[in-house]
Amino acid sequence: MNSLTNPVPLLQDLIRIDTTNPPGNEIACAEYLIDRFAHRDDLDIKVLGPSRDRANLIVRFPGRGAAPPLLLHGHSDVVPVTGQDWQHPPFEARLVDGEVWGRGSVDMKGGLAMMVSSLARLHEAGPRPAGDVVLAVVADEEHGSIAGARWLTREHPELFSGIRYAVGEEGGAGIELGRQRFHPIVVAEKRACWFRVTLRGPGGHASRLAPPQTPMRQLGHLLTALSGARLPRHLGPAAHRMLTELAGHLPDPLAGRLRSLRDDDGDAPPAGLPEDQALQIDSLLRNTVNPTVVRAGDKINVMPGEITVDLDGRILPGDHTREEFVSELRALIGPEPPLELLVEGFAVDQSRIPEPEFGGFYETLADITRKADADAAPLPMMSPASTDAGFFAQLGIRCYGWLPMKVPAGSPYRTLLHRADERIPVEALEFGTQCMTALLRDYR
Repeated sequence: MNSLTNPVPLLQDLIRIDTTNPPGNEIACAEYLIDRFAHRDDLDIKVLGPSRDRANLIVRFPGRGAAPPLLLHGHSDVVPVTGQDWQHPPFEARLVDGEVWGRGSVDMKGGLAMMVSSLARLHEAGPRPAGDVVLAVVADEEHGSIAGARWLTREHPELFSGIRYAVGEEGGAGIELGRQRFHPIVVAEKRACWFRVTLRGPGGHASRLAPPQTPMRQLGHLLTALSGARLPRHLGPAAHRMLTELAGHLPDPLAGRLRSLRDDDGDAPPAGLPEDQALQIDSLLRNTVNPTVVRAGDKINVMPGEITVDLDGRILPGDHTREEFVSELRALIGPEPPLELLVEGFAVDQSRIPEPEFGGFYETLADITRKADADAAPLPMMSPASTDAGFFAQLGIRCYGWLPMKVPAGSPYRTLLHRADERIPVEALEFGTQCMTALLRDYR
């Protein structure tokens, strides 16, 4: 197979294009793909963005008219590797023991490789997709989507006219619970709400006893208040459906614990689940906030007079507002210090985001998953993170996170996003490409 129908060499090439954000330089990825599409004269190709370097690539592949247009969207930027200790260089894309190693292999150049390879396979086999397919390779997802999906949907909504459904990232590697494997289909997601806190107070020479209100002391109080914080519980429809289907596929007592988590009014942490699954599920039942970046002094004998702390907040879907989230945050940290809003995700007006839909298109995704992996069950999920889907959803498009990967039981792939040693099995890439090809051929 050539480099487009085979997702492995395609992914390796994409990883070797360093699109670390910041600065991004996503134009390099766009130009690579345009060059690979040069042999086709039936494609409508556009490169758009607020600047040349922050490029978004939009390619329309003609379908056979049996279905409305379908959007496939994925981002070409990746997070930095600064301070991470990798076993293999993160931008060499080495193939080691049946796995492709490198930054972006999972998040999300692996998904882009699946999408492009599935389109190439259909082209080589002869049939066109069921409907036109709009492939959006977007910039800046890892830094608020300001130059990417946010910009595209505001400046060029006409590019997505007539599209009813979209498939994008998340819903990747399967989940194992009670010896049952699930393939997630993400039907809703949180939105980012990022703040910066600035702590000010007396600094000075570090050889002396510190006064009571130094920024360092304020920092200690703030981090203590936020450490392991669980904001109030809110059970939305997507989380309710997820817990119901999980319980329906699992034996007792695990099924009973999940039903209790769904039905009880209490707010105890999930019990009887592995820690990573318990934290994942608990994150879907509440808004969350974590301190992630601290900027302080740079000299050991100087007490800093100013410290900033960046907070990664995530707000549940539905009618939850930023003001309600800030109120919950204030209950933890008090009325001070001021909160500077850095980024609020896609949905200031939640009424523009369609409710999760479990109709025909969702069932198509679920049916493809069942046929591809008969021992697993499809699982509707809400994502604790946020992707570009919310921006496209504001155009009335129903968005699903569905990049299925069949990975070995107990594998760490769901935890490798943004971490050292990010990698993806070759078999998982092939599994996802086959599923995506089936979708493009048969969706309605």
